[in-house]
Amino acid sequence: MPPVKKAVKKRAPPKHKLPEPLKPGEVLTDNMKRQWKVGGAVGQGGFGLLYAASPNGPGSVGPNAEYVIKIEPHDNGPLFSEINFYLRTAKQDMITDWMKAKKLKHLGVPKYIGSGSHEGKSRLRFMVMERFGENLQKVFESSGKAFSRRDVDMLAVRLLYTLEYLHDHQFVHADIKGSNLLLGFTKGTQDQVYLVDYGLAYRYLPDSGHRDYKEDPRKAHDGTPEFTSSDAHKGVPAARRGDIEILGYVLLQWLCGQLPWEDNLANCDYLRDQKIKYLKNIPSLLKACFPKGDCPDEVRKYLEYTSALVLNSSRYKERPDYDYLRGLFTSALKKAGSKDDGKFDFLAAKPKSGKKAVIKSSTDDEVQSPKRARSASPKKKPAPKQKAAKRRSDSSEASPPPRKRAAPRKKVVKRTVDDSDSDSPPPKPKTARTKKAPSRKAKSPASKSPKSKAGAAKRGRKARALSTIATQTSPGLMARGRLSNGT
Repeated sequence: MPPVKKAVKKRAPPKHKLPEPLKPGEVLTDNMKRQWKVGGAVGQGGFGLLYAASPNGPGSVGPNAEYVIKIEPHDNGPLFSEINFYLRTAKQDMITDWMKAKKLKHLGVPKYIGSGSHEGKSRLRFMVMERFGENLQKVFESSGKAFSRRDVDMLAVRLLYTLEYLHDHQFVHADIKGSNLLLGFTKGTQDQVYLVDYGLAYRYLPDSGHRDYKEDPRKAHDGTPEFTSSDAHKGVPAARRGDIEILGYVLLQWLCGQLPWEDNLANCDYLRDQKIKYLKNIPSLLKACFPKGDCPDEVRKYLEYTSALVLNSSRYKERPDYDYLRGLFTSALKKAGSKDDGKFDFLAAKPKSGKKAVIKSSTDDEVQSPKRARSASPKKKPAPKQKAAKRRSDSSEASPPPRKRAAPRKKVVKRTVDDSDSDSPPPKPKTARTKKAPSRKAKSPASKSPKSKAGAAKRGRKARALSTIATQTSPGLMARGRLSNGT
């Protein structure tokens, strides 16, 4: 009777808790006795929180601070592993020396700034890092889940340099993906790409030598399911070839939009079997990803190299041929008449569908570049005047505009004449009587004798004289004038 196989108990995933939030303005002191002031929260991961930070000084931490502080409870493990990686691998002088040897201007490995512990409501572990911008997964999704072939070739060259640096310093990343690839944040780095999150980073080459190939189902399936390497699916310790395989899947997704096994990511055994099946038959993988047969030749050769490296367990400790792999993509750029000029297509296209479209979404003139807006402004100004003129003409069809403009002048002249003809100020109604009194008496004597006419004329002159004096003095004198006129 054949022996009964015991069911393998899989290792339970570690349980991690998030730290207590920090208050803006709180000061943390790292192991080098440097003080850092905490600003507002800028992100959150599965195990920790990210805060904007700056060296301690007067004032608060602004939104454009050039550093971030990552914190986790002291009992958590991922940040401890990440700090260990940075201390061993990412010191600034180490990165600078390697770049000089390779004649590089940029390397996508974040530089170690500082770390330490902090006693607050609970004990925290923290690490100070450079601040980064948007991750490539968000850019990829906003680009319709497709990067240009040129962008993929440029990214492949840069990431192969980054992986070579890590591998040369005894570590593998083991979790390469778009959400762990960040654009720079500070001026001069915004078109650079950095590989971050070293929580799963593994030291494949300790002092005792390279790890041995050994499958352990209890440790199987570590990583992000769609990109996890074949070795990780089997529980084999992470090695350099695993990073090369993961990068191949990432490049493939960027070009075709979706990997063939993404229809069942919850089933890790299914993912493992599908990846191994396709690695054994690269043409079938490319047919599934590129039904029209338009797979770039450099990607096909990269995957063929990866397949030969991964499927042979005797090549587990082999150092990948980074120069050959980079050469595939640099040659493709040259054939296309292009080169790595540091300007990605997805960055050039971003402003057109990003900020300007969000700020204003009406006419084309409102979302054009500043230079075009200035040149177009003289044409835009006369438009409101023409519309206003049209409205005025519509409202005054019965009388032409010239007559309407002249009308107020006639009214003003009329008021001026009326005021000058009256013997007393217009506001006082009684002065009108003073004016009318002589006229009534002037008409009535028309039928009387000449003597009466002479008397009436004399009284009229006297009344006008008194009225003139009254208008130049006070109302009281004017009243007395009217009384005299009545006698």
